[in-house]
Amino acid sequence: MQKLTPGLAVLLLSIGTCSAAAPVVSRPNTAGVPGPIADDPTEAQYQKLLEEDDQAQEEVDQWIKDDLASREERAGQPSVTLRARVLQRLDPVRKSYEDFLRRHPGHTRARLAYGSFLMDLGEEDEAVKQMEKAREIDPKNPAAWNNLANHYGHRGPVTKAFEYFAKAIELNPNEPVYYQNLATTVFLFRVDATNFYRCTEQQVFDRSLELYRKALRLAPTNFLFASDYAMTFYGIRPARNDDALAAWEAALKIAPNSQEREGVHLHLVRVQLNAGRLDEARQHLDQVSDPIYNDLKKRLRRNLEEKLDPAGTNAPSAAPPKL
Repeated sequence: MQKLTPGLAVLLLSIGTCSAAAPVVSRPNTAGVPGPIADDPTEAQYQKLLEEDDQAQEEVDQWIKDDLASREERAGQPSVTLRARVLQRLDPVRKSYEDFLRRHPGHTRARLAYGSFLMDLGEEDEAVKQMEKAREIDPKNPAAWNNLANHYGHRGPVTKAFEYFAKAIELNPNEPVYYQNLATTVFLFRVDATNFYRCTEQQVFDRSLELYRKALRLAPTNFLFASDYAMTFYGIRPARNDDALAAWEAALKIAPNSQEREGVHLHLVRVQLNAGRLDEARQHLDQVSDPIYNDLKKRLRRNLEEKLDPAGTNAPSAAPPKL
């Protein structure tokens, strides 16, 4: 099962329960790991454990959404009882993981799933212990390397993230998430990357972009991958406008709904404005009608008008002074 979750720790931050957000990790990341064995009672118990975890997290996610929706009535303050309610709901899941691992200490995927569960709660030290134990038990499991790399990418040393993502790719070169994760880490920590790979910043950009493209070749309809790749060009100097436009055009083709498509049109407007292609920018801006984008659309239209008339000659003249 390949499932990326936002992380309960990130959500719990909104109710004041964690001091720092945990890195986003796969839960459980089993890419490249043999699937369930038919009629295996241990596997059946493991799947039941995952279902218990999923159900609890879905309930907690809904509680948090409901709490956020009702905060206006409490002047923006979180519910004081929500934290206790969340922890009480998740405590049986923790005990189920611990009980399963006492009976099956060598079950790598369960340790990875439990590590991600703990990471979601912000218990990073204990989470890393579970992930490291999984890596020791099965050093050829790419998910263990990937999840640990996620941790080191957030907490350091980042060089370990480079190494561990690369190891995950070596073990399973057909998993696009691993390329995407390494691409993002290389781009975000490009100073470290220049030293680690002994190359220039422009070469680091090239390396990151190529990793994104590898992920997209493996998952050509993944809109998240395509938009992340296109977003990367905002951070590259000097600007690569043609490449950025091509990336956003590709993302536009696979956008899953009208709202995402209109969002891509706005990105195309930004890049066209930067490139001085004002007619094309206007055409993309005219494709946007969703009210959710009204403010951004107004700002971009104002920018477009300023570029079309930099001297302000079309601005309304001041009213004549009264006599």
